[in-house]
Amino acid sequence: MSPFPTPPHPCSSSATTPNFHSFSANISLANEGGSATGEVLRAAAVIEPNNPESWYREFKFLADKICDQAVAAENKKDWVSARSAYFRSSSYYRGADFFLHGNQSDPRINILWQKQNASFTKAVNLLPKPPTLRDAQLPAGKRLGYGKKIPTVIVGTGYDGSQEALYHSNCREIIQRGWNCITYEGPGQATVRRQQNLGFMPEWWEVVTPVVDYVRSRHDVDPDRVALIGMSFGGLLAPLAATHEHRLAAVLAIDGMLNLQSSILEQFPPALTKLFLSDNSTAFDDEIYSLLKNPKLPTALSWPINQGMWAWNTKSPFKWLAMVGEFNLDKQSLAKIKCPVFVASGQDDMTAPEPPEEMARAFGKQAHYFLFKTELGSGVHCAIGAENQLAQETLGWLEGVFDQVSK
Repeated sequence: MSPFPTPPHPCSSSATTPNFHSFSANISLANEGGSATGEVLRAAAVIEPNNPESWYREFKFLADKICDQAVAAENKKDWVSARSAYFRSSSYYRGADFFLHGNQSDPRINILWQKQNASFTKAVNLLPKPPTLRDAQLPAGKRLGYGKKIPTVIVGTGYDGSQEALYHSNCREIIQRGWNCITYEGPGQATVRRQQNLGFMPEWWEVVTPVVDYVRSRHDVDPDRVALIGMSFGGLLAPLAATHEHRLAAVLAIDGMLNLQSSILEQFPPALTKLFLSDNSTAFDDEIYSLLKNPKLPTALSWPINQGMWAWNTKSPFKWLAMVGEFNLDKQSLAKIKCPVFVASGQDDMTAPEPPEEMARAFGKQAHYFLFKTELGSGVHCAIGAENQLAQETLGWLEGVFDQVSK
């Protein structure tokens, strides 16, 4: 008998499931033109519970059909409709990839990413002010600017996200405030993992510093008003970078996190946690692979393991979880951060249940803590689906920080 509960329907209201989280993330992109609610709900209605292939099949079908619409609109020189459809098809190609990483050699992982990138590139090139695309040794940035020295916000994703999605969830709100926005990815994240075969590295400042160098080299950037936002696992990565990168005016951790390994272990069955802590790597690997072969294993356990091994570029569950433990913040390391810090928390965030309050307490008066509440629809992980509230609180606070820098 499996020690895990029966998996829910993919559109279940249980916010602890990767299915629900990914559906919510895809639907939330509709707030800024990255999806359409009816299209995502149609996929939700037909996906078979706990079936990754069904997930892939329905999102791939949706992506292909919407991409066809984009091409048709482009052929008619209907640029607005073409741009919209290309943005949506890009999101759905990324959605189709979500559960594929259990087989790291699956060719669809790269094929889908090429398709989503092609759609996204076509979409942004149809914007009134297309962004500049730039490759660096580690990060790959997308930047939007206006030709004068203005504040700039660097936005990074986390455990499984992409910088293309950040355009919809963060950048559009930033741009509307008259600021520059640049997104980046580092080792372990979507583009760098695929193109450079690099897994996550704990020296995250080595990823962020080249981005800051590039930003400060631009003539349209106020070098004294550069901030860094980290989303999801980025809520640990951004402060981690700021322990060594001291040219930032502010850091925003959405949501705040001190130790990802402890968050993962809290969600494991006690026996599995005990086995990992015994330091018996062979027994732990054997147990995990035995579980992963069980078709009834809920995605709430299989997905973070499969995604994690892919992102850390290992096929050993024990090595993955051990390397995750290298990403750690404590009061001593946080003391190295010299700029103001915004620490966000979701009232019902069960994706990473470690309380961001611990980070806020460790910072003390240096941190501005804000709790996004469930009664307003913003209480889940990273306030998914309530991006307007997220922007109001985070960017409103950041504007105050930038104003102080200017004085």
